[in-house]
Amino acid sequence: MQILCPFAPHLAEEIWEATGGEGFCSMSAWPEYDEAKTIDATIEIGVQVNGKVRGAVEIPAEATKEEAIAAAKADAKVAALLEGKTIVKEIYVPKRIVNIVVR
Repeated sequence: MQILCPFAPHLAEEIWEATGGEGFCSMSAWPEYDEAKTIDATIEIGVQVNGKVRGAVEIPAEATKEEAIAAAKADAKVAALLEGKTIVKEIYVPKRIVNIVVR
């Protein structure tokens, strides 16, 4: 409503009053910015097998290397590609990507 007020002041004031706003919409204070509300609890990272993107998994933002690799291996597409193969190397770039090298 506060963003609408400069363009349609009468409509914004009516909506402000209908939603229980105190005083005038045009005279009210802007909401305060809170940095804590902008931080994501989970992130989505890509999963590669032999350097080719094979999927993506959602993990907690503060996940460890072991948790990220376990989540990547649990993905159905990745699990099918790993079946019957030997894992040579597991690479985790924090908050970005998991790469699994197989033979």
